[in-house]
Amino acid sequence: MDADPRQYENIGLNENDIHKIVKSYLVHNCFKDTLESFIACTGEMQPTDHLEDMEKRKRIYYFALDGNASKAIELTEEFAPGLLEENKDLHFDLLSLHFVELVCSRKIDEALGFAQSKFTPFGKEQKYVEKLEMLSMQDFMALLAYEEPEKSPMFHLLSSEHRQHVADSLNRAILAHTKLPSYSVMERLIQQTTVVRQCLSQESGKDGHQPFSLKDFLKS
Repeated sequence: MDADPRQYENIGLNENDIHKIVKSYLVHNCFKDTLESFIACTGEMQPTDHLEDMEKRKRIYYFALDGNASKAIELTEEFAPGLLEENKDLHFDLLSLHFVELVCSRKIDEALGFAQSKFTPFGKEQKYVEKLEMLSMQDFMALLAYEEPEKSPMFHLLSSEHRQHVADSLNRAILAHTKLPSYSVMERLIQQTTVVRQCLSQESGKDGHQPFSLKDFLKS
């Protein structure tokens, strides 16, 4: 059930609120240069206490995104001591990225040594045992033999989407560690709007309406 777009015109929006939403998004995603330009254009107060931290988060984020997980781990331990010890799933995912990088670089001996030293502590918990079974050297050696790696069952660990997921998770964890919101205001608004529209669609779906799709809505 879609509302008449003309109804939106009756809802007033405070310009300062819009500025805060945009600023929150830029801070969250480490868009420092864009943030400074936005502040200069709007006269918003500059979050000076966040700028230095933003630059550090940006470096960590892009190291993880580019597959340089070892550097991302090193900088995270410097910037947010104790974070990875408290977030074992995230730490495991970062270590896995580095392991994948070593194997794909054909540094097999180094990869084996890395796996033995870094993954052994995880072997005491069943959920990590199952993940470690997926990271077997035999599977990765088979991956190297694929002419089309994207058809391998292990390809998800090599994909840019997986690195993006890990980098985003790391960024959120660092934000939470530094007492900042782990989601931007814009993300929360979209999440809330999506849930509300889905609930309304479920009610109207009883009358034959299609379920709400955010992807389709954004195309309209």
